[in-house]
Amino acid sequence: MTPKKFAYFAPASLKEAIQLLRVNEDAKVLAGGQSLIALMKLRLAAPAALVDITKTGDLLSYIREGKGHLEVGALTTHDTLERSKIINKKFPILSDAASKIGDQQIRNRGTIGGSCCHADPAADLPTALTALESEFVVRGVKGKRVIPQSKFFVDTFTTSIAKDEILTEIQIPHTPPKSGSAYIKHSRREGDFAIVGVGAVVTVGPKKVCRDVRVSLGAVASTPIRAKSAERHLKGKTLDEGNIAEAAERANEEADPPSDMHGSRQYRLDMIKVFARRALNLALSRAR
Repeated sequence: MTPKKFAYFAPASLKEAIQLLRVNEDAKVLAGGQSLIALMKLRLAAPAALVDITKTGDLLSYIREGKGHLEVGALTTHDTLERSKIINKKFPILSDAASKIGDQQIRNRGTIGGSCCHADPAADLPTALTALESEFVVRGVKGKRVIPQSKFFVDTFTTSIAKDEILTEIQIPHTPPKSGSAYIKHSRREGDFAIVGVGAVVTVGPKKVCRDVRVSLGAVASTPIRAKSAERHLKGKTLDEGNIAEAAERANEEADPPSDMHGSRQYRLDMIKVFARRALNLALSRAR
């Protein structure tokens, strides 16, 4: 199929792009286009206009150190995340997630900002960014604002970005020494969307005691969620196999997964336990 007719704009600056969003009803931002264009071809999405921000003079593809956090430009591609030395060293959870998205052609074009704004609950990067407690920088007619992860993802395919705002940057807080992170997903085939995705960030203290832990789940609710019960069980305890196994058993308590052609609700609940345990163990091995 082919998309319905739409207007196309290629603004020369972010300021112009924001103004185009303000004056054009039902306009969508075009970044990598790996989700939006596919939906338009199937006529599951039919925006009246596309505002292509890849043509602006504002460079939004970067990975750089900020004050207390790492800054990732919204147009940074999945391939860049996967191969970045600083990401691999400090936030391997993002490298893990990016490497599991689609195929190489998709990773060459798809962007971290596009994935976050699309807000598919089964997407890999939003789940990983949830475990990292990231923040999202958006710019609009009223200026700049920073949205915490807990308020960014609102519902399936829905974020808190206003109509005349554009996501420009993701800020990832630095983790303490002796921290490790990992993302693992369960899918039918390599590159498919997750049936269950699990992100884990672990900080280890003296005598292998868990100083901090965050476990995020994807594809099991309308947005990425945190497995709070599992986190509460591990904090302050020794990170041994028994405690990790018990935390994994509790990891599905906040989940509300659907049943669909890829797996039943119960299957997903069971797989959360399996993959939470694997993600926690991998994060722990990296923390050491």
